[in-house]
Amino acid sequence: MILSLIVCGVTCIAMILSILFFPKIKLGKISIDTYWLITLLGAIILLACGQADIGTVGQALVSDTAINPVKILVLFISMTVLSIFLDELGFFRFLAGVALKRAKTGQKKLFFYLYVTVSVLTVFTSNDVIILSFTPFICYFAKNAKINPTPYLAAEFVAANTWSMALIIGNPTNIYLATACGIDFISYLKISIVPTVLSGVVAFIALYLLFRKKLATPIEGEAEEVIIKDKLSLWVGIVHLAVCTILLAIGSYINIEMWLVSLCVVGSLFIISGVIAIVRRQKPCALLGCLKRAPYQLIPFVISMFVLIVVLNEQGVTSAIGALFGESLPVLKYGTASFIASNLINNIPMSVLFSSIMQSTGGVAGTSAVFATIIGSNIGALFTPIGALAGIMWSNILNKQGVKFGYLDFLKIGVTVAIPTLITALGSLRLMLMIIV
Repeated sequence: MILSLIVCGVTCIAMILSILFFPKIKLGKISIDTYWLITLLGAIILLACGQADIGTVGQALVSDTAINPVKILVLFISMTVLSIFLDELGFFRFLAGVALKRAKTGQKKLFFYLYVTVSVLTVFTSNDVIILSFTPFICYFAKNAKINPTPYLAAEFVAANTWSMALIIGNPTNIYLATACGIDFISYLKISIVPTVLSGVVAFIALYLLFRKKLATPIEGEAEEVIIKDKLSLWVGIVHLAVCTILLAIGSYINIEMWLVSLCVVGSLFIISGVIAIVRRQKPCALLGCLKRAPYQLIPFVISMFVLIVVLNEQGVTSAIGALFGESLPVLKYGTASFIASNLINNIPMSVLFSSIMQSTGGVAGTSAVFATIIGSNIGALFTPIGALAGIMWSNILNKQGVKFGYLDFLKIGVTVAIPTLITALGSLRLMLMIIV
């Protein structure tokens, strides 16, 4: 057990240090993220030292259970690809431009429209894709309009990581935790919607109070004119996203697993878009963009973290932590612990760890623990840049754009926005559980 704890601890610490100080390594013209290489190395060391049976790990990867990481990865990557397809066609930039036009010269209106736009899009797509799409656009517009980009960047990031709680598909941590515990699309939505709406409103109020003085000056520039040239492909993408969302909602009633739904929809998208490209005798640029931008690095990362958790589970560590938590006050304990743990080891490793810890907790306490952990994994992203991969990607984009947004700036938003948002979300979750469960 001691060796397993040491290797897992060192792996997590090294992963965080890599994110902070050497996030990428270059091999010629190829740039590789270091965080997944470190977790992969940790998993290999544990298996090589005999801390877990390779056969047991292999069986877990192909088992027909909700906690199967391969199914979860298929679901997340498929949903991400649907969002990337729309982004490649300029859909998100177009909507951002519409919001900016409606705001005209008023920064307060712009702030509100941007927050609402990002919130709505995040609910039906993915917080990571929205952040990757909107952040460069906000930096570009703020520079041309001669306004401070900080309030809008903060609004975008907070909205994307708060409203991502609404649907099971909004965040990879939602997908992992909910599917691992056998929670279907509708059951998830019934409990998550009220905490998401209330915490989203509180987050907006906190942001507005924080930046109201900076929003007083008028906008001098104009919104970028975004023209979507391939409207047919755009409608193909929108229809596929809508169909996928509907099928995910009714999947549990017609006995179709979510990963299979998303995979089939993406397969249909590629076939139809490919046929359109062939008929037009053009390159399928949007599809090529999807293949290039898909988050492949999550595959070795999640599987490696899964191996680490299997080892800890076999050594009895996760069950010991679960016994320490107990079944009293699960919303408070799991919500607070997951929020803190997300900012120590990142929210995806935290979710993998907590899904194993919660296996011994059943009934109302188990349901409470799952949703509290989901809240902690989403809102935990708002406290420090380490809290989620979205925060790491967001910080990297800002550095490339020449926008100064340091650790202390992030922490300021974390203290003033994340904490009241977390309290609201956990409080409303407790109320919903009393009513529904």
